[in-house]
Amino acid sequence: MSQQEDAAANGAGADDEGVTILASHEAEGRGLDGDGAELSPQPADDAEPADDAEADGAAAQPRLSVADLELEGEVAADYIEGLLDVADLDGDIDMDVEGDRAVVSVVGATLSELVGRRGEVLEALQELTRLAVHQQTGHRTRMMLDVGGYRQRRRAELAEAGQDAAEEVRRTGQAKKLWPMNPFERKIVHDAVAAAGLRSESEGEEPERRVVVLPVG
Repeated sequence: MSQQEDAAANGAGADDEGVTILASHEAEGRGLDGDGAELSPQPADDAEPADDAEADGAAAQPRLSVADLELEGEVAADYIEGLLDVADLDGDIDMDVEGDRAVVSVVGATLSELVGRRGEVLEALQELTRLAVHQQTGHRTRMMLDVGGYRQRRRAELAEAGQDAAEEVRRTGQAKKLWPMNPFERKIVHDAVAAAGLRSESEGEEPERRVVVLPVG
């Protein structure tokens, strides 16, 4: 995590807790259990290689049209705007379509409260938003929520970590275990390791599931 992100995460303080409590209350009212797990299954952020295929159920869903994805973005944006109003937070909302998913981004001055440490609040808000989209459109969604460019910065950091791990494993010939990550983060690392010409897999149970980079042969 960069110094800027760490400072933002640590600076959230009590506000993080407030947004997390809000997310918990919203979850209870929208079909989630007390731990934030959805009672109506939704896909995680990204599918990973074969051992993590269960992380994203979207592969079995029919491909949506651009119009359908734009509708998902509009529903998600309305839901996030409502949450911002309830939490008394400022932020502008941008909508886009990237590949086969809608992307909704919140930009503005007071953003750390919506990210939390290691993106935990952001992940909770994304799952709540996906459930809101599911309830209105009738189909499961891979919509991605970003706040203040956090995911873009995180992608760059994780890709670099995957490349560094691959170089170390190639040099030492020993497998290397990385720290626990969510599916979104593991997918980025798997891709970076594959691009470096090595193989990786995931092991462990959530939330301690992590990437293991394996030597050749």
